[in-house]
Amino acid sequence: MKLSEFDYHLPKDLIAQYPADERDTSRLMVISRKTGDIQHKQFRNIIDYLKPGDVLVLNDAKVIPARLYGAKQSGGKVEILLLKELETNLWEALVKGLNTGTVKLSHGITASVSRSNGTARVKLEKDGRGSGGHDIKRSLHEIGVMPLPPYIKRPSGPSDPERYQTVYAKNEGAVAAPTAGLHFTGGLLKSIRDKAIEICMITLHVGYGTFRPVEAKNIEEHKMYEETYEIPAITAGAVNRARAEGRRVIAVGTTVTRALEASISDGTGSRIEDGTGSASIFIYPGYKFNAIDALITNFHLPGSTPLMLTSAFSGPELLLKAYQGAIQKAYRFYSYGDSMLII
Repeated sequence: MKLSEFDYHLPKDLIAQYPADERDTSRLMVISRKTGDIQHKQFRNIIDYLKPGDVLVLNDAKVIPARLYGAKQSGGKVEILLLKELETNLWEALVKGLNTGTVKLSHGITASVSRSNGTARVKLEKDGRGSGGHDIKRSLHEIGVMPLPPYIKRPSGPSDPERYQTVYAKNEGAVAAPTAGLHFTGGLLKSIRDKAIEICMITLHVGYGTFRPVEAKNIEEHKMYEETYEIPAITAGAVNRARAEGRRVIAVGTTVTRALEASISDGTGSRIEDGTGSASIFIYPGYKFNAIDALITNFHLPGSTPLMLTSAFSGPELLLKAYQGAIQKAYRFYSYGDSMLII
């Protein structure tokens, strides 16, 4: 398939710069794969589309303040986005403003930038004398800010550490939020549980693999970066029982989808396996889904791998129709934007 098939024009004013005033008042587009019907609701109405016995799977990854700002000895500004911890105080990163060298951060911390096969590596040190056994990751809340995506054209503000995080975020390590879950409130989750819907967690730390641009004109040539996921035994058991009994498994987000589908493809091909694994699976139209029956997701960037996964689940023509309708009705797009449920 051609990359151009996943392009669309989005007016800039539809890119959400701030979250909705209340999480569950964001808009919800409900898409039926069977009938092609499209409905327009508020996210809090999602409970009306969930059935007793459904299994709702969430990603409890917690975003770390992974964007760091510093200065070179010359005074030039440098921006670092930590991507993946390779070992204590050594990170794979995206670095703007410096190829190699040393950067002064705040609180007496320096960052030494080197390159390996085109990838930046950043070594963090305290006072230029080494870490002294101190894991500087513990200091990120002092020296870093929330890594808002580049299409949010404003600095990280005082509300972002709370709003660019799901209410159930638990396991620190992500450098981008699993945004499909940003719409849930504690009260909505309680109402869902009270309806006899089982809520389970997986952890996939969103990293560069999720948002790295696709550059290959033929998308089949694109290679996904590996992202580590963990599926607890209780979640694997719940999903496997639901599948065996014909009950629905509903993924909250493309990260959950990739983790569950990767678990099946890496294992027996018929069961979700608990434990830790690496998701390098690339899902695009033509893929046969084995793990999920419905998908909750946000509106994604043109040409992005989350858009391709969503297109694979809904069908390309139906998704294009849905996106065109969302633009006409002025839905809010991307991380802080509105949501869709595909059933």
